[in-house]
Amino acid sequence: MKTCIMCGGEGTRLRPLTFDRPKPMIPLLNKPSLVHLVEHLAIEGFNDIVLTLGYLGGEIEAALGDGSMYGVHVEYVHEKEKLGTAGGVKNAEDLFEGEPFMVVGGDHVMDLGLREFVRFHEKNDAPVTIGLIPIDDPREYGIADMDVNNRINRFFEKPGPGEIFSNLASTGIYVCDPEILKWIPNKKYDFAKDLFPDIMKKGKLINGYLVRGRWTDIGNPQAYREACRWMLEQMPGTKISGRLDIKDAKITGPIDIGHDVSFGSNSAAVGPIVIGENTSIGDNVLIGPYTSIGSNCTIGSNSRILSSYIFDNVDIGDDCAISGAVIDNATRIYDSCILETGTVIGPRVIIEDRVTIHSGVRLWPEVTAKKGTRVKDTLVNKDFGNETNGS
Repeated sequence: MKTCIMCGGEGTRLRPLTFDRPKPMIPLLNKPSLVHLVEHLAIEGFNDIVLTLGYLGGEIEAALGDGSMYGVHVEYVHEKEKLGTAGGVKNAEDLFEGEPFMVVGGDHVMDLGLREFVRFHEKNDAPVTIGLIPIDDPREYGIADMDVNNRINRFFEKPGPGEIFSNLASTGIYVCDPEILKWIPNKKYDFAKDLFPDIMKKGKLINGYLVRGRWTDIGNPQAYREACRWMLEQMPGTKISGRLDIKDAKITGPIDIGHDVSFGSNSAAVGPIVIGENTSIGDNVLIGPYTSIGSNCTIGSNSRILSSYIFDNVDIGDDCAISGAVIDNATRIYDSCILETGTVIGPRVIIEDRVTIHSGVRLWPEVTAKKGTRVKDTLVNKDFGNETNGS
């Protein structure tokens, strides 16, 4: 069975992290999120993959190639215009060769038994089966009312207060019979907003399947941080690749450290932590659990890095406190700065001395936070888009 991975969205809710890359290429423990997904599909035995590409799709194609390095075969279909989720899959119809297929999102992070899901679909008579999972707050998802026979009686996309009749949220994972493609017009068309309501209106069956395991998407910064934390929790032990200079630093695993990493005197790292190659940690630095640091980074002395996700080529000065932040490539943070929980810093940002970035604030690419300021609102760059809703 072929698997179609939808990678056409612009990732506007994740800005500023998606200006330089498509959403599926966002680093997750120093490796693109999409690579984790492809590796999971390969483990589950789904080795024939079709990718629908849109925004910055060339970066995805360059990263995966023909898929052989991950033990899969990958084919690509490019969207010339936005087609929506179902429209993008329809655009790849010829590659499915009239056989059933599975659809997953390019921003999915999962540890699910997908083979059981497919077997369930094959034993039942609905043309499409939706993977469902209970979620505490399903407002950002499609929700389903499912009976004891796995029939979906109602489906509602992104409910508001008073509309949440179920907490069974759609994972965006579907197993489809080929006939479903006949229902999809050659235009912009979505599974949840258009296709499923149309099928149900005409009295056709849709099944639900309760998936077991862990699943999330990385559609917004909070979900991204949760995915990073979950992946770090899965680390089996300590891995050190190449030279490590720790002097009298204290390291407690699990930890994954790349080649040529150094820790200064009296520093401490408490896993689970991932640190990329050629990264230098100063003296008296505390790196707390649930942190990933990319390659070619420097962390100044007397700084504290706690449950944060730092990409490549980032420089952090002395006496800084970084807590629950995401920091994109090539950003420079000077001395005595504080980044509060939920801050998202775009690429090539400059944060001058003694700056405090308040919780939840985002800094767009290439902006500068001036010395001694307290940044309470998002700083945008007029050279980049400012939309943060949508895909």
